[in-house]
Amino acid sequence: MARSKWKLTVRHGSEVEHAEYEDLGEAVAAMRGRALEIRSEGPARPVSSVRDFGPGDQVHARLQLSGRGLLRKPVAGVDVRGDGTFVPYKGGVGREELDASGHGTPFDLVRETLEAEAR
Repeated sequence: MARSKWKLTVRHGSEVEHAEYEDLGEAVAAMRGRALEIRSEGPARPVSSVRDFGPGDQVHARLQLSGRGLLRKPVAGVDVRGDGTFVPYKGGVGREELDASGHGTPFDLVRETLEAEAR
């Protein structure tokens, strides 16, 4: 049984969901749909601890797509911030935020990043 080419992991609160897709376009569309669902739940509440964290400072959910690779698999995704903004990133453990200006949506940038890394 062959493994799917792309894996979508959604971390939202204490829940973790996984889905697999053969096509990158389909995987990005699923990620976009799930991110919009999460954003529609409304803003996160401010958190006060050692310091105060407003909704924009919090990651409400993290959606990550990963592909297959021998030495290094392509990984990119989108953080849904508590204020409803989407922040695209690449990398797994060593995450790097991406600048989405000049792209239609953060999801377009994620697709382009994964296409480039999968080559």
